[in-house]
Parts: sequence; C-alpha cells; structure tokens
Amino acid sequence: MKLFTKLTFFITLSKMAIAILFVLLLPVLVEDIAFRYNDYYLKEQKKKVLEVVWKNGIEAYLQGEESYGSYTMLKEEYISMEPAGKDSLPDTIATLQRVVESDTLTYRVLSHVFDYRHKRYMLEVGKKTATISQYNRPLQKVALYVLFGLIVLTTLVDLIFTRLLLRPLGVIIRTKLVNRKFPFKEHIPPIHTTTKDFRYLDASLIELMGKINEAFEKEREFTANASHELMTPITILQNKMENLMVEDSPDEELQKKIIGMMKTLNRLKKIVHSLLLISRIENDQFPKDDQLTPAALVTEVMEELEHRLEEKQLSFTNNISHIVVLHHLNHDLIFQLLYNLLNNAIKYNTSGGKILVSDQMIPGESYQLIISDTGIGISEQEIGTIFHRFKKVARTAGEGYGLGLSIAGTIAQYHHVKITVSSTVNVGTTFTINFPLT
Repeated sequence: MKLFTKLTFFITLSKMAIAILFVLLLPVLVEDIAFRYNDYYLKEQKKKVLEVVWKNGIEAYLQGEESYGSYTMLKEEYISMEPAGKDSLPDTIATLQRVVESDTLTYRVLSHVFDYRHKRYMLEVGKKTATISQYNRPLQKVALYVLFGLIVLTTLVDLIFTRLLLRPLGVIIRTKLVNRKFPFKEHIPPIHTTTKDFRYLDASLIELMGKINEAFEKEREFTANASHELMTPITILQNKMENLMVEDSPDEELQKKIIGMMKTLNRLKKIVHSLLLISRIENDQFPKDDQLTPAALVTEVMEELEHRLEEKQLSFTNNISHIVVLHHLNHDLIFQLLYNLLNNAIKYNTSGGKILVSDQMIPGESYQLIISDTGIGISEQEIGTIFHRFKKVARTAGEGYGLGLSIAGTIAQYHHVKITVSSTVNVGTTFTINFPLT
C-alpha cells in the first residue's frame, strides 16, 4: 500500500473517530452547557432582585406580607422571598422539586440568604428543568452540522497538504526507482523541494546509483580485458600441444596426458568465450533490429539438438503459434537464449522423459514462451541464484561451468525480457520467457 494511501486512511479514520467520540459526548456536553448557562441566568436574576430591594426596599416585593412568591404564566420561572433562620448559609444552586398550584414541578433553584434592616431573608430564583433542556436537541443538530462541515473541510485540507508534501517523494520514486534500467546511463537531475529529508534521500540515491554504475563499469571492463588477454595464451598453448601431438609422436602415456591437458584447455577456452559474449552483450555491441517468429526459431534450435533427444530417448512437443512475430530483437542472441534453456531441458531430463514448448499471448502486456521438462528439477533454495555467474546448482555438479543460465539471463536483461522459473525436485522444471509487447 502506498504511503499516501496509508496517510489518507489514517486521516479519514482519525476524523471519523473524533466525530464518533463527539457524537457520543455531545448530549452530555450540550446539557452541561445549558445548565451552566441557566445557573449564570439565575445569578443575574438574583442580582436584579437585590438591586430592586436595595433601591426600592423589600416592601416592593413583600407589600406588607411575611413572604413573597411569583411565577410566570406557564410556571417556567419563579421568585420567592421569605424570612430565614439565624444560620448564615452560602449560596446554593440545586435541582429541587417545588409545589406550584398543586403541581409538583422540578426546578433549577438558586438559594440566597441576605440581611435587610436586621432581618434575614431567603431568596429563591428558579427555572423549570424542562425549559432548560428544550433547546438541547436543536443545539445538538447545529453542533453536528458544524462538526461534519469542519471535518470535511479539514480532511480536504489535510489530503491536499499531504499530497503536496509527498509530491517530491513520488517524483523520486518515478525518476530514480520505477522503470530504471541497469546500468543507469541517463543522468537525472536532483528534485526541487524545500523538504530537507527528501533532498537528502534524493542525493543519497543519486550517489548510490553512481557508485553502483561505476563498480559495474569496472567489473565489465575487467571481464572484457581479462577475457581478451586470456585468449592469446590459450590459443598459443593449444597450438603448441597440437604441434607436439603431430610432430614428436609421443608415446601412448604422454599422449593421454596431452589429450587431458587439451580438454582442460578447451574448457577454459569455452569459459573465456562465454565471458566475452556476456561482456559484449553488456556493452551493447549487438543490434536489436531483427523480427523473429518464435515457432521457426525453436525449430531451428531443435535441429541442432535433435541428436541429443535420440540419445536420451526424449519426446519433444512444439505447440507454438506460427503467426506470432516479435520485433526489435537480436536473432543470434535469442537463438542462444533458447539453445541454453532447451539444452538444459535435455541435459537434466530423465531417460524417456518429455519436453514441451508452448506459448500464450497476454493482450496488451506480453507474449510468453514456456519451456517445460520432466527432469530432475531444481530445489526451491537454489532457484533464486541459477542465473548468477559461475553458480552451479546441485543438479549440475560435475557438469558445465555455471555460465549457461547466466548468459541466458544477460540476454534476457539486454532485451528487457523477464524469465521466471518454477520447479519441483524429481518432477520437472518450467521456464517462462515474457517478451513485452511494448
């Protein structure tokens, strides 16, 4: 999953979590706010009553009576005043029940004790709790609308900012990592960004690619030079041994030793030729302007390997379409690629076994050439290294030089072709060659 996708999920889920938590707490919060506001309202009402008392006297309320009581038409609010005891009590606000005209109602009541002309009075200011809560639901709706609006707005802002913030990382991935072909020949300039971490990452990748390319060039140059230099003494030794065999007529024992030396020299010569071929491929010394018919090319390869099929009594089946034509390839190199794979299919097959070559077209993507055998197979641990140079897997012990599949891998990489392998020990091996259609 991409980093931007993960951040999008995180931002969305975090906003949803906040929204759910807010929705769960909203009734409690709105009710608390409503009661706090009501308590403030009761305190203000108390101040107004006391101002009237200090200004106009307590008779403005009592009017000759011992106590005073008044309430609104719907009994939503009331004010009462009556003589109090001698105890000095602090102001209290509580939810209490009061009887008003034979109705028992629940009020939020502020109680205040004050002195007036050496007499103590209890003042109560109350408001019905049902009235306090009547605006809770509308307030909750408004709060939810505002919340969801803010969440949508902040989510969009976060996603836009995240996309802008991660844009340099996307540029680094597209230009430095995706679809880069090794060796890295083209120079890609550093990205322009104000984020120090991305600049450091970009510079590190450029430096790393430069070091890899430099090391690869040195290895390639060494392989080419060493191979060329080795061919001269090998040729000289071979000529001297051949002359020695012809001119001096050595005895039988010496002749056997010379023949053994010549076989070793021939193996060395094949290794050097293989290294030279790999070096030439890696140095782009082969044109890629041929068009090939896979069916005809496989037939051409098998004409050279037919005698080996007969030696091991193997059956060969060619199920390739004759209408497929591939372009922008090198005939000799693809021939060598197929030769090496089919030669291995014969070499490591069981006596009386089978070899099947088939193909399939994946529209818009690739053409696949599939080579299957019923041979001794390759262990799962060794499949990942079979294309490495001089890497001989268990089945090849004592045979070959570990360069056949390496050459095949180099040819495939040169043509931007992908080879995949599946194998089961003592059951068989399948090589799938994917030729891109674009």
